[in-house]
Amino acid sequence: MATIQWFPGHMAKARRHIQEQLKLVDLVIEISDARIPESSRNPMLNELVQQKAHLLVLNKTDLADERLTSAWKNYYQDNGLPVLTTDSQHKQPLGPLLKIANEMLADKLKLQHERGIQSSVIRAMCIGIPNSGKSTFLNRLVGKNVAVTGNRPGVTKNQNWLKTKQNLEILDTPGVLWPKFEDELIGQKLALTGAIKEGLYHEDDIALFAIHFLRANYPNVIPKVYGMTAEQLKLSDPDLLLAMTKKYGYRDDFDRMSTKIILDYRRGALGRLTLEQPPVESQVIRP
Repeated sequence: MATIQWFPGHMAKARRHIQEQLKLVDLVIEISDARIPESSRNPMLNELVQQKAHLLVLNKTDLADERLTSAWKNYYQDNGLPVLTTDSQHKQPLGPLLKIANEMLADKLKLQHERGIQSSVIRAMCIGIPNSGKSTFLNRLVGKNVAVTGNRPGVTKNQNWLKTKQNLEILDTPGVLWPKFEDELIGQKLALTGAIKEGLYHEDDIALFAIHFLRANYPNVIPKVYGMTAEQLKLSDPDLLLAMTKKYGYRDDFDRMSTKIILDYRRGALGRLTLEQPPVESQVIRP
């Protein structure tokens, strides 16, 4: 299986700009894909924002396993990182975000109030990897389509200040990946969820990763969605992919079947599936 790497020049430039603009903001809002909460967090950006108030948004929760989203939220909060969970395709997250932001910046806002600043504006920077739903999330915050969206990575190219209806201004930044994935699985997860541009990975590799993961973690999905029999499920992953290809009438065109599996996952046709789990102790569902 080929190693996936991607770090085009505009991402290096975006990283430098983010570093330069940090001094202008009170809060960093990091958008992560709830299907891959940890793999969709850029360690390079997290190093840059260590000294700022930091809120993690687990986005696309409508596509993720609800139990594991709750477990990941517990995990991050137990480690001192405030978390907001949202499905920004359908929900309006401005109220919950403002509540958390005001709590996180309470001391600073109180000091400004004591100095006579009555209507202090919170300035935040929004960061995230490509195709994490960052632009859609920002459009929901602002209440109109001001950030460019698209179901592909690399849509946002520039940095833009966006104003909400309340005391919050947000700097939108391009999605940024990092130069090298230390774990091959990270690249596969990012490719399956759509964070890496097509053409930079082999689709059959990613489909085989999906098949292997589903068999191990959600064993009912393949027989239910693709109609594979108990006998076919005994096949190896590559042979199962070929069996699925023939069942759908694609003959030997396993690339076409690979594309279908990837797109089915991305649009939620396989169900609400999360590709990684937090440490076991954080998987307890709390009130």
